[in-house]
Amino acid sequence: MRVIRKYANRRLYDTEQSRYVTLEDLRELVLDDIAFRVEDAKSGEDLTRTILLTIIIEQEQIGGDAEVFSNDLLAQFIRVYDMAKPLPLARYLEQGTKLMMEQQKRVQDQWQQAMRHTPMELMREMAEDNMRFWKQNLGKMGGQPGAKEEDDSGNDTGSR
Repeated sequence: MRVIRKYANRRLYDTEQSRYVTLEDLRELVLDDIAFRVEDAKSGEDLTRTILLTIIIEQEQIGGDAEVFSNDLLAQFIRVYDMAKPLPLARYLEQGTKLMMEQQKRVQDQWQQAMRHTPMELMREMAEDNMRFWKQNLGKMGGQPGAKEEDDSGNDTGSR
């Protein structure tokens, strides 16, 4: 597991690559499914969760289609924390999100497979096959003007 150290000046240092990194770099690690742990450089305390939440906050602040958490949903999360016996929300969200991501990937894979065999793609493949056929057959006949051609019986057709 890659270790990222967070210093008092808020800088993040990737110990594997021996360089400072940004939150965007860590976001890329998440997208690339590379496991990492962020720890406080002095105490060794695990800060991974806090950093991941910070990355989510940045994504939410970008706005537009990137927003995932509505105000109502965030308010409901706050209410869950205030319950005497909180719901097993984390497990439910993890499983639900995992299922949604798997289904999304399956749909994308099926869509790509379907798009690979569109009518235009089929026509392109047929045109390429025809070109190969004609190149091969013209090559057998010499492909040169004035070359001798033979009919099916092997007789010279005199096409000079």
